[in-house]
Amino acid sequence: MIRNISKPIFSGHESFACKSHWLKRGYDFVNAGNNFNDDEAVVHLGVGKNMVASIRFWLKAFGLLQEDGLAPIAGYIFDDASGKDPYLEDIGTLWLLHFMLINTEYATIYKTTFIEYHRQRNIIEKSRLQNYIKHTCFEGTQYKNLYNDNTVKRDVGVMFHNYCSKSNINLEDSNCLLAPLNLINEAEKDSYIFNYDARSKVPSLIFLYALLIRCKGQNSVSFDDIAELALIFCLTNNDVIDLIKRLCLQYPSEIVFSDVAGIKELQFKTSPAPIEVLNKYYEEN
Repeated sequence: MIRNISKPIFSGHESFACKSHWLKRGYDFVNAGNNFNDDEAVVHLGVGKNMVASIRFWLKAFGLLQEDGLAPIAGYIFDDASGKDPYLEDIGTLWLLHFMLINTEYATIYKTTFIEYHRQRNIIEKSRLQNYIKHTCFEGTQYKNLYNDNTVKRDVGVMFHNYCSKSNINLEDSNCLLAPLNLINEAEKDSYIFNYDARSKVPSLIFLYALLIRCKGQNSVSFDDIAELALIFCLTNNDVIDLIKRLCLQYPSEIVFSDVAGIKELQFKTSPAPIEVLNKYYEEN
């Protein structure tokens, strides 16, 4: 039986990881009415032609650029006049962008790795991950003939580059957007590990925003249903409970955590709007 899934995307970044200043630069470029297909794009963006294509790819991958233009969240973060964190000075914004990269599902490898593969193991071997991608994203689907070993191999390398900072590479290569989160560490050659011990601390309000987006207005969420979010943020069960308890203190009349007969559940008496949660986070930080 052929599985009907979305077309997997493992290319478009031109083998460039997302640099820390690219999303802001790309936002300003599009917001000024420019087009990535224009010959002058290389001049306006100050990068080569392949990097122009890469910046456009990352704007789409993070859910900042849609078919009809910039998404509202793009201006919310990056606008010079009204943006909450245009120069990405707050670690919470990086956590937000990390969540958006996975939740948008434009770049297939991030959801596949952080949720589906991560559900099975914490150690990531390059060859094993590549075989997993081949099996789950191509074989048994209408896209089986699109699988290209080298394309997926390059995408795996770019993903690790996005999250892993190394002291022995040059400044240009080390200036990758999501490396400060410390979510993935290299264990040995071609082997990495999801970092549960030394990763950056996930802000409770960013966690709540992500939960509200994924739950889409549910009045109650079981602890098991929060499991995917825990995988995305590399959180243990104790981490999740700690975050939930903090949220109950921050929203005492809206959020209740129930633990009856071993059944843990997060209940929303009144569900806060996701954008209001983000507003609260940036007001407090």
